[in-house]
Amino acid sequence: MRQHHSDPADAVGFEVVTMGRVGVDIYPHQVGVGLEDVTSFGKYLGGSPTNVAVSAARFGLRAGVITGTGDDPFGRFVHAALRGYGVDDRFVVTVPGLPTPVTFCEIFPPDDFPLYFYRFPKAPDLELTETDVDLDAVRSTRIFWATGTGLCAEPSRSATMAALAARDRRTLTVLDLDYRPMFWESAQAASEHVSAALDHVTVAVGNLDEVEIAVGTRDPGEAAQRLRRRGVSLAVIKQGPEGVYAVDDSGEVTVAAAPVEVVNGLGAGDAFGGALCHGLLRGWDLERTIAFANAAGAIVAGRLSCSDAMPTESEVESKLAEVGHGS
Repeated sequence: MRQHHSDPADAVGFEVVTMGRVGVDIYPHQVGVGLEDVTSFGKYLGGSPTNVAVSAARFGLRAGVITGTGDDPFGRFVHAALRGYGVDDRFVVTVPGLPTPVTFCEIFPPDDFPLYFYRFPKAPDLELTETDVDLDAVRSTRIFWATGTGLCAEPSRSATMAALAARDRRTLTVLDLDYRPMFWESAQAASEHVSAALDHVTVAVGNLDEVEIAVGTRDPGEAAQRLRRRGVSLAVIKQGPEGVYAVDDSGEVTVAAAPVEVVNGLGAGDAFGGALCHGLLRGWDLERTIAFANAAGAIVAGRLSCSDAMPTESEVESKLAEVGHGS
């Protein structure tokens, strides 16, 4: 029988609620060698939407995550880590019979970080059903952040679509395109289901590979316009070393990549996401919001872990000042 940790009496008042995968990241202490030669590892909270919630909480936002773990020590670690980071864990369902996923990576800076996902026989977060989702919390949170990976299998796909439908395209309903090809049966299937989800969101965030899956082009300007024609108010396209391109009703901006000596690039996008939420809720203009998010991502790229590495607002402001983009 599933265990739910929700407290319905206090399900409103969130500023950011994310939904999707969770796991435990096992990162090597040795850099520049394959896993076969690594001798020691660190254990960290992982999973993109989970890390986005951690990042948001680091900026002082009231954040929660909708996901699932196994009934095992790693599942207990997830709950403890979330609480330690100030993220509400009431929406994290315990799914018996499935292990909490672990993810190993290899670290070959500056741009090669192979990932090895152990989500077998199936990840608990992909077993989320509509009844596992507190739709009142989804409706009432100021930002709801869903992920493309949550659409890759049932029943998580239907649960994610139900959550998006419950938002009724309320402002600041975000789809992180988050395409991981190993989770999908085909790129065509990913395109079909991500495209359907776009009909329910007001903000779309992705890199060039992800926008190509979503709207069929890698050209940033054309991709942004296609997203906007789908009803997306804010399109954010991450271009790696070429920086970030974003378009909303006020116009378009391109923010150059912030200089950083890369240690591990895996958490940068999640830091970007939490910082984007912060800027949107603060009501900053587009350029300031994207510059802030970009700087947060650069900070995490220069650190080993993801969740542990999420910066504070003062750290991001210092980075912005360093690159001449202060407030």
